[in-house]
Amino acid sequence: MMIVRCYLAPSSIEGLGVFCHDDIKKGQNVWISDPILDHRIPVSKLAEVPPHVAEFLDRYSYPDWGNPGYLVLESDEGRFMNHADEPNLDFSDGVQGLAVVDIPAGTELTCHYATFTEGAIVMQPPRHRVSAVAL
Repeated sequence: MMIVRCYLAPSSIEGLGVFCHDDIKKGQNVWISDPILDHRIPVSKLAEVPPHVAEFLDRYSYPDWGNPGYLVLESDEGRFMNHADEPNLDFSDGVQGLAVVDIPAGTELTCHYATFTEGAIVMQPPRHRVSAVAL
């Protein structure tokens, strides 16, 4: 669950990204695991869902390291966070997401997908049709 104000916007990395509304200081916690918005789904249920749901879960969920046999699906903006080889957030403890640098307001928040995945990191093709529109 994102615990800082954030919003979705077109990303130069891929599709949509998560951007911070306010400045974030190095070391500040920006995300915590919370069952209110971070849902646990038994892996055994994947065989029972329609193909489009399986595709959605493949893209937006990740293994629950504290609960083998379960996936985590975030229901807030966090599920749109993009990968960076040198991310500005660290999720390595699986419980919180900390800023590794000062992050100015309006900056895209990024993580390293190896923190959440098993095996090789596989980038999927864009899922959303996004275009930047001046407001």
